[in-house]
Amino acid sequence: MRMERLGEGGSPAQVLRALGARARDLGIAPPAALTGIWFGAAAVIAPSLEAAPAPVMGTFTRSDRMMAPRTREGGPVIGGGWMGYLAYPDRAPTTPALPVAAGGWTDVVLRLDDTGCWWYETLTDAPCPPDLAAAVHDPDPMGAGWRIDWIPPDRAAHRHGVERCLDAIRAGEVYQACVCTRFTGTWSGDPLAFFADAVERTRPNRAAYLQGPWGAVASLSPELFLACHGDRVESGPIKGTLPLHRDPAELRASVKDVAENVMIVDLVRNDLGRVAETGTVTVPDLLGVHPAPGVWHLVSTVAATLGPGVTADALLDATFPPASVTGCPKLRARDLLQDWETHPRGVYCGTVGMAGPLAGLELNVAIRTVEFAGSECALGVGGGITIDSDPDAEWQECLDKAASILQLSPGTRPIRPPAARTAGAPR
Repeated sequence: MRMERLGEGGSPAQVLRALGARARDLGIAPPAALTGIWFGAAAVIAPSLEAAPAPVMGTFTRSDRMMAPRTREGGPVIGGGWMGYLAYPDRAPTTPALPVAAGGWTDVVLRLDDTGCWWYETLTDAPCPPDLAAAVHDPDPMGAGWRIDWIPPDRAAHRHGVERCLDAIRAGEVYQACVCTRFTGTWSGDPLAFFADAVERTRPNRAAYLQGPWGAVASLSPELFLACHGDRVESGPIKGTLPLHRDPAELRASVKDVAENVMIVDLVRNDLGRVAETGTVTVPDLLGVHPAPGVWHLVSTVAATLGPGVTADALLDATFPPASVTGCPKLRARDLLQDWETHPRGVYCGTVGMAGPLAGLELNVAIRTVEFAGSECALGVGGGITIDSDPDAEWQECLDKAASILQLSPGTRPIRPPAARTAGAPR
């Protein structure tokens, strides 16, 4: 293990653009990135990652037991690990646009700590190459270009799915389900440039980027699926949405949104309880109101202590797909959603993240995620349906969630959420 303090440098987006140019010049694989809040850092970037299709089972498995985070000067040590994604498992098409799982191993990362200092870290003893240090200290301010022409979803088909969900709720088959639709489009240019522009302008908490010969995934997610360090695991389910221009107090006062969040919290508690030590599942934060690109969200935190010998595979088997994108009860909701939605979800509603021998495991919920395949791209959107849902309001919620991405174009003015405002749980 080797660490070098590189000091202040460019933003994550600027460094990514520089690393993308470096990869093109050297004829090597493009970088992969996690930006926002990952492993106690503001960014974790693999300078070059050979991201290839991977088996579904064992995607985030490591040979060692999940370890407590190690720290040195500048925060937690990461060093390297496996970066990848796992697609949503239900209604998988025979020939998916992207592999159902993909990723690769990196022995080197560039880490931006929360003080604004960049670090070179490697699981080997190799010193930082001069061109990597240059990418941090003198990054490309512009980078390559991109263009996306979006096509809106079928509103009538989404409404039909919501109405069928409401019928199922009235019949007692489910209490809630997340009904989704998707924008499609054509693109040109560089998907890495799109991701760099998007994170620079929207600053999501759990953004992630992967690219390979198969295509690219640019996840602009605000949601934590799992953070596992040692035997402690946390999940941060999001349910409840309000446009950013509205008073956030309205969200906490919404009976529908609060009920939606609490039901999913219970589902996460149940999922984690399958692999947790008895009596250790807790809810440290319930119904916090937090900003995300374009919207306010209700966010809760569920934590637990894993039982002896629980592996990453066992944890994922108990919890995947994420509770917040399925419904209650989970298995019945997943079954019904396959009939209510017109398209397979693909990577959308799956997970993207990293597992490392020093860092542990952190995964997002792959919402606000753009998938690039060939000349086509897709952006899934959806929302939780309860008995109080109005189909027109649910459609508008989909538009609100997508807006911060759809309005992006090269050179547009930044779209940044205001400082966080939170509302604590009732005592």
